[in-house]
Amino acid sequence: MVRKKSLFEKLAAALTKFTGGTSAFMIAFGCVIIWAATGPLFDYSESGQLVINTGTTIITFLMVFIIQRAQNKDSHAIQLKLNELTTAVQGVSNRLIDAEDLSGKDLNTLKSHYTKLSKLFEKEVNIQQSHSIEEAEQRNKYKLANKNKKS
Repeated sequence: MVRKKSLFEKLAAALTKFTGGTSAFMIAFGCVIIWAATGPLFDYSESGQLVINTGTTIITFLMVFIIQRAQNKDSHAIQLKLNELTTAVQGVSNRLIDAEDLSGKDLNTLKSHYTKLSKLFEKEVNIQQSHSIEEAEQRNKYKLANKNKKS
């Protein structure tokens, strides 16, 4: 299901890769040094200030969208990979599939369940053992019931 990338997608990927590298930083740093060095030649004129301010504003404005697009794409890919792992591993709670679509309140509820899960199994002998929320609650109830019977 691999599709051909659009021209914009290719351009965005190339720009993201380039601007995240050393070369882009060195070019930007060089521009600032040249601008600062030529300041005395132009008597620190307002037009010189306008050039650097306008240039950086335009570049920043465009880069916000390029960076956000790259971040959205990466986030989407990561979510799909996590969903695949969630559905592939036996014993994992399927409630987490598409968790990124839940409200903040629902995410906080899930977080509290996992905090609870962590506390229930912090003394687990096998630290590599995996448990779902439901299994953890059942095992905890079972342990408490057996503990109360022995007392």
